[in-house]
Amino acid sequence: MRLERSFDAMGTTYTVVAYGQDRFAVDAAIEETYEEVRRLDHLLSNYRPDSEWSLVNREAPRRPVEVSQELFDLLARCVEYSRQSEGAFDITVGPLMKLWGFYKGEGRVPHRAEIRAALTRIGWRHIQLDPQARTVRFTAPVEIDPGGIGKGYAVDRMAAILRARGVASALISAGRSSIYGIGAPPSEPRGWKVTIPDPRQPSRTAAEFYLRDFSMSTSGTSERFFVAGGRTYSHIMDPRTGYPVQGMLSVSVLAPKTLDSEAWTKPYFVLGREWTARHKPKQFQVFLCEDRSENACVYLP
Repeated sequence: MRLERSFDAMGTTYTVVAYGQDRFAVDAAIEETYEEVRRLDHLLSNYRPDSEWSLVNREAPRRPVEVSQELFDLLARCVEYSRQSEGAFDITVGPLMKLWGFYKGEGRVPHRAEIRAALTRIGWRHIQLDPQARTVRFTAPVEIDPGGIGKGYAVDRMAAILRARGVASALISAGRSSIYGIGAPPSEPRGWKVTIPDPRQPSRTAAEFYLRDFSMSTSGTSERFFVAGGRTYSHIMDPRTGYPVQGMLSVSVLAPKTLDSEAWTKPYFVLGREWTARHKPKQFQVFLCEDRSENACVYLP
């Protein structure tokens, strides 16, 4: 018996496809995942003034803010992503996204002086975490943005709930950009088939994979972009330079956890094929499509 449900939260559409013998038990498990994502929306939203995330952004530039263990652990992971990616992942990149107009969908090319000013208001090294006191403190007027990790974390939490409720076969997706497969569907023992479209010709498939207790996240220039002066500027920002990344079209990361696959799509996009091949963990698989005429897509097992 197959059930499929969708709902909107955290700025995206979440979909669950699940199989099970007891329709009511599976339906109740899916409903519980909805409630979990609504809870996370209240925890991680930077649009809700009453969220714990917003409290940190308001108060941490002035004083250490005691936070829940859940939020502390998540921020610690983000700092570790930044350290491992040499700053290509930066949860404080928000001012640059605003400056280039990607929040409101009105893209613009800012002046260099504006970019230099914005760079003074970002930097993951300004986040100070005290594990003993469980506090967060900013040493500069930075802000943290959950956009690079929120969906992946939510998908992992949904998967944990479904497993705990006895669901052994399910596919969870967040806006189709972050996906996790539990077990396998009845008709395909290899797992849940997912396809990656060719970024140049979206009607064509560039690659296909099977997810079995595994995740896949994708970032690409086709998600949000604008054209100015004959050049295309995507929303994927290099937080070290202040400019959108050039030379890459899409990156898909397959990893055991969706939080990891979502977080690492951006640094691999920024740092490129050679850095990714040298530094990715052995259990990760990466599919990159570069902006060039020949051999544009490459699979890194």
